[in-house]
Amino acid sequence: MSFIQDLADQLAKDVIAAQDELQDDRFYEQVGRVLLAASPTLNEAFMTSIRIRLAEKRGRDFLARVLKAKREGAKAPEAPKDLSAQ
Repeated sequence: MSFIQDLADQLAKDVIAAQDELQDDRFYEQVGRVLLAASPTLNEAFMTSIRIRLAEKRGRDFLARVLKAKREGAKAPEAPKDLSAQ
């Protein structure tokens, strides 16, 4: 990773942790606006890291719910519909 990507990714990790504490799942948008005013390049790298990390978090949550349902004999949650196939 480049220096900018490293900075952006560390900030993304910190912001996601802060969102949990702040109970504000859109706090990253505020941080993004601050970055955009100061450095569009850092903002772009930050937003990419945020999207990737949030997607990974959602994927892990889905995996955990499916496994829990399987272990408890319950119906597994369904994945979102593939909207690109329309």
